[in-house]
Amino acid sequence: MKKFKLNLSFVLVTVLLGACSDGKDGANGTDGTNGNGGIDGAVGLNSLVMQTELNMGDSNCWMGGIKIDSGLDADRNGALATTEVTSTSFLCNPDNFGTTGERLSYTVMRNELENYYYPGSTFEVRNGGYGSDMDGHPMNTTQFYALTDRGPNSNYRTSQEGAPHGNGKKFLTPDYTPRIGLFAVQSTGDIAKIKDILLKDRDGNNISGLPNSAALGGTGEVPYTTDGEVIRADMTQPYDEVTNPAVYDDYGLDAEGLAALKDGTFWVSDEYGPHMVHYDANGKEIGRINAFTADIRTDAINTDYGLKINLPAEFANRWANRGMEGLAITPDQKTLVGIMQSSLDNPSKNRTDLTRIVTVDLETGNISQYLYRQVKGSNSNSAIKALSNTSFLVLERDGAFYNKGDETAQKHVYKIDISGATDLEAVAAMGDIEQNSNLGLIIAGKTIEQVINDAVDYDAGWAELAAKNILPVTKSTSPVVDMVNEVSYPHDKMEGLWLIDNTRLGVINDDDFATWSEATIGGPLGQKYLDTNNTVVDGNTLYIVDGLDLSPIQ
Repeated sequence: MKKFKLNLSFVLVTVLLGACSDGKDGANGTDGTNGNGGIDGAVGLNSLVMQTELNMGDSNCWMGGIKIDSGLDADRNGALATTEVTSTSFLCNPDNFGTTGERLSYTVMRNELENYYYPGSTFEVRNGGYGSDMDGHPMNTTQFYALTDRGPNSNYRTSQEGAPHGNGKKFLTPDYTPRIGLFAVQSTGDIAKIKDILLKDRDGNNISGLPNSAALGGTGEVPYTTDGEVIRADMTQPYDEVTNPAVYDDYGLDAEGLAALKDGTFWVSDEYGPHMVHYDANGKEIGRINAFTADIRTDAINTDYGLKINLPAEFANRWANRGMEGLAITPDQKTLVGIMQSSLDNPSKNRTDLTRIVTVDLETGNISQYLYRQVKGSNSNSAIKALSNTSFLVLERDGAFYNKGDETAQKHVYKIDISGATDLEAVAAMGDIEQNSNLGLIIAGKTIEQVINDAVDYDAGWAELAAKNILPVTKSTSPVVDMVNEVSYPHDKMEGLWLIDNTRLGVINDDDFATWSEATIGGPLGQKYLDTNNTVVDGNTLYIVDGLDLSPIQ
């Protein structure tokens, strides 16, 4: 038989557990005395948010949008005061101006001409044409003026020798009146044309775009119809140089530069004379500046200023169809500033990288001249706008189409300053330097253009000028904006600038009324296309580039 040894600890635990199973709860103790109440904490401040709708033209949201302010209601009045704002953000309305641009509207002037690029079909001559220059409305930051040139035209060579009546231009709408359009940017991103201002002579008659006579800078361009007939006094009778000659218009303009003044008037420069013409708010001529002292119209010039002013005579030697392409007014509204498109043919053909800038003090009549050096010879300076009384933006371009495969296409805007440049008008005659009444400043018997053109290279010519202490304007080493890099700019003729504010710049192109002509005998006509496949028709397009430093050169 097995024996078991009983564990003593087990017995003790069992006895104790049995003893606790039937005990009674003890009585509750007396509650303690309540402590003193604590001091109330400060009431917290409410956080407030305020939204403000921004109108078109706001400096932070140019297309309009919403301004969002937030902060704490420190004065506890339930409204967010300016001093309480701790954070501000903006929700701006989007636009396409800085990417694809926005096209201006147009009407069709004629559409029955055969399209050279698609035989058997016709093309549209569009009006259009608002791109020779532009300028902002002085009192409305969302409106701008845009200028047309002489109207739809094309080069016309009748033969290799220019017979029978001479080479010239075909005018597709000979009665076209150059004009200034007023446009407004809409909150939708569209552009609305508000009105046209037709340019008129001093008697209030509409001018044309037909060439001037030889006495006023005409270069012998014969005006033709699209059928190759000379535009003459009596179109029912045959052309005769004496009895039924070609029609010229001494008030006619190939308008290229535009300055809109605060008093509502306009100054327009052109490439026929070149002329600088003052128009009232309705487009009627009230003054004129040019290089032709024999122009009797300058006897009553600038009635607003009581002055007769002529440009230096050498400006009459402008390269044909490359006259005064850009025009600006300084911020104090006292000085006109014009820039020539390319070199002067002074006294004969001199195609270099030198162009001229002229300033005209409208109060005193004083004139100054300065030199500008282009990136490439025979480039075009197509616009100038004032940042200050001495600093300017200058548009410099070539004539290439980037979208037609020319990756070297140049569409640049530079900053310049004239304060350190040599005023050619102030250079005193000394040694081999003289001032010629017809050719301007002469060095060793050569005009400024000849000095550059006759050198081994352009650098040597500019060095020769520098040795005579003749210095060009200061120019930014890199462009303020390169439109090819910015938007793959597809147009050939970038020609207008709109200085909107300190960071925004508007850019517009001349679409040539959507027409194009081949540089061959007879000048066949067609639609103007932007691509090699001839599918995208050119049109006036506004681009707005933001984020630029448009402050004057210090």
